Amino acid sequence: MRILLVEDDPSLGNTLKKWLQLDGYAVDWLLRGEQADSALRTHDYQCVLLDRGLPGMEGDAVLTALRLRQAKVPVIIITARDTLQDRIEGLDLGADDYLVKPFDLEELSARIRANLRREANRPSTILLHDRVELNPAARCVTLDGNPVTVSAREFAILHALMLHPDHVLSRTQLEEAVYGWGKEVESNAIEVHVYNLRRKLGKRFITTIRRLGYHLSTR
Repeated sequence: MRILLVEDDPSLGNTLKKWLQLDGYAVDWLLRGEQADSALRTHDYQCVLLDRGLPGMEGDAVLTALRLRQAKVPVIIITARDTLQDRIEGLDLGADDYLVKPFDLEELSARIRANLRREANRPSTILLHDRVELNPAARCVTLDGNPVTVSAREFAILHALMLHPDHVLSRTQLEEAVYGWGKEVESNAIEVHVYNLRRKLGKRFITTIRRLGYHLSTR
């Protein structure tokens, strides 16, 4: 599951990224608002952590542009702006939650889970393909209604494929979904995760397209 973190404080951003990765998320960390706006236009995220006071394009403008595109991704504002009016403004702009710095990391994780659960209550959020069902918020997978145990990285690959069942996703795209940007990845890591998913969900569930990538079976 992939999160976009937009925070211009290097120390806080590094701490949050490491914490979220320990929680099992792939994290893309950006420091400027225009970078975040571009990323949100071109990549799929399951949650956004957005500072309001960013260099360049401010966080409020990023959020406004996102909601004008009718994007439904949950957004949690993380900011030092702590007055009642600040909170009202942030929520009215389209934020799903508002967290004032400094905050406890455990609380941040709980708020992310809560927002993902709310998103999962929307009928379109549960992903189905053939005999497999994936619930992004509950982070669970079933085959013929029976729970299937998958690792966090296997879940991220499966989620990416099930979000785009008609597309072929390259190894690079899957690496971004699992690890985020800029992380060193072993050359055969995706192949290993795909092998494990086939073992658990059926060897024909994920198809390899030579030199292009992977997609879900169409049988």
